[in-house]
Amino acid sequence: MTKKQVKSLFRKLAERASVFMGSSIIFFLAICFILLWAGSGFYFGFNDTWQLIINTATTIGTFIMVILVQNTQTRESRSMQLKLDELLYGTKNTRNSLLDIEDQSDAEIERFRKEFEELRKKHMARHKNKK
Repeated sequence: MTKKQVKSLFRKLAERASVFMGSSIIFFLAICFILLWAGSGFYFGFNDTWQLIINTATTIGTFIMVILVQNTQTRESRSMQLKLDELLYGTKNTRNSLLDIEDQSDAEIERFRKEFEELRKKHMARHKNKK
């Protein structure tokens, strides 16, 4: 398999797994698993092996889900950024500096945030005065 095919396969698997793992069925299955594990403690005497089973299962599950969630969020974030770039690019009065704002320094982003906060306040005041 080529690198491109591996990435494509991972993307598809991550997407499907994220949808599947985020379903209500999986939530209820997880609750059932926890209840079954807790109930089995009486049978196994709440020993170290009994505890190790849930610790190992949750650790592995968490590890895999962090990777899947990060992959999904990164892909969605990139897609949203591209959509916003397209909207900004197509608007006449847009500043070009906003097209690559994700590459700006934290100080520059904070300056934009404050500027837009002031614009929002002015807009809300104008809107309030019209009523």
